[in-house]
Amino acid sequence: MSTSAETQDNQQVDTCDLCVVGAGITGLNALFVASRYLGRDQKIILLDRRDRVGGMWVDTYPYVRLHQPHPMFTAGNIEWTLGREPSYLPTKDEVLTHFAHCLTEIGKRVTVDEWFGHTLESEDESGGDVTITCRAPDGTRRVIVAKRLVKAYGAQVNPNPPLELSSSRICSVSPDQCDVRDVPMRDSDTPVWVIGGGKTGMDTALTLINTYPGREINLVAGSGTFFTAREKFFPSGAKRWWSGCQLGSLAIDMTRRFDGTNEAAVAEWYRDNFGVWLTPGTGNFLFGVLSEAENRTIAAGLNEVVMDHLVDAVDRGATTELVFRSGATRTVQQGSWIVNCTGYLTHGHHPYEPYVSSGGAVLALQARSVTLHLASYSGYFLTHLMMLGKIRSVPLYELDFEEMCRVAKPALPFALFTLAQYNLSLITDAVPAKVFKECGLDFSRWYPWPRRMIGTAQFLATHHREREQLRRSLDTVRERFGVRCGPLIEGEARASAVAAG
Repeated sequence: MSTSAETQDNQQVDTCDLCVVGAGITGLNALFVASRYLGRDQKIILLDRRDRVGGMWVDTYPYVRLHQPHPMFTAGNIEWTLGREPSYLPTKDEVLTHFAHCLTEIGKRVTVDEWFGHTLESEDESGGDVTITCRAPDGTRRVIVAKRLVKAYGAQVNPNPPLELSSSRICSVSPDQCDVRDVPMRDSDTPVWVIGGGKTGMDTALTLINTYPGREINLVAGSGTFFTAREKFFPSGAKRWWSGCQLGSLAIDMTRRFDGTNEAAVAEWYRDNFGVWLTPGTGNFLFGVLSEAENRTIAAGLNEVVMDHLVDAVDRGATTELVFRSGATRTVQQGSWIVNCTGYLTHGHHPYEPYVSSGGAVLALQARSVTLHLASYSGYFLTHLMMLGKIRSVPLYELDFEEMCRVAKPALPFALFTLAQYNLSLITDAVPAKVFKECGLDFSRWYPWPRRMIGTAQFLATHHREREQLRRSLDTVRERFGVRCGPLIEGEARASAVAAG
């Protein structure tokens, strides 16, 4: 396909073989895969509304650390150049540096034109091409005609704003807009209330405790959260030869237990065997990872844990009170800090879009038609299916992650693992073995080769005969909760019916 700019109807048109929208880890994995099929004489346009590669990592709070050991957080099998031990948890800047390195490495195999600061406005698939309209940083519209389009939106995470509270005597901030290690929080000594018991809340509490020893730090934890204990899946040193649980083995065990109706029992089993928590109740679990050492530090450093949900902060005469959903109140010191660490994954509402278009030229990797447990995996495996011409012929199930968050959050983690096991079984039969060999995202790579091979052999020996049970569990989720969870054709039919009224 021609890669030169053309003129059509007095408007500049750029042409390419593939356009990827989104320069986070999902888009980078799509780019990596495309570089295995396209040559130097073919062109990819990478488009992102931000001014650099990195996706949500560009926007997130500055003290964030990667929650998993870094080698498997990459594009394809591109190795890190950090030079740190595998268990090291990189900083935000180190992750962004690696993403830039990935883009450079991909550019050695295929031509990538980087269009940063551009926002996708529309696309139209017809005549074997996709016409893409986007808005440039200066406000002008640009048009791209591509053979294929990958919309690598992933989880569509946006920064948190400060909570809107009635009181004029407290300081309401968001970690995405206020580095808690810096001024103005550093120049005060008033109490801090961390709102939210998820991973952002844990990151923020840990940072505050380490930065301000002895300062009053409190946590409003809602219904409580438990996390995956990092040590259970990523043991360090020689323990990797005999200790820990590979994610693939866990997925087999978990999905054998989950039948679409028993999420409470499966959650209790998972928490007791693989979990870590500091709250007396643990009503939430959504893939967060925390080490036992981090958990102990946070538990020891908090002044108080409130098992309730903050509604407002109000001034009443000379006092200021926090008001909770239960109706309880708590008097707080004037000038106290309220840090909004409520959930990122459950915010927002986006229209449904199938993971692949009816013509097969548009791949949409987003939260309304999820096919695998992590968006990075979707960017990798679904792009392979697209480039192989099999994206519509392999009957993957899609799940409405966003709706599940709203109506059936306790069942969501186990439904997602079931979805991933089912779809990976189908993908295994559809792609060459080298696709899995080049997948550096696989957490099993943490373990020595002999242990990995045992896990791989277990999956290959069982995935065909377990596929029907996985499908029944997913169908039960759909029927029980009324969410989209089924083959692509069912999702498309339902969307058409809704559009028709």
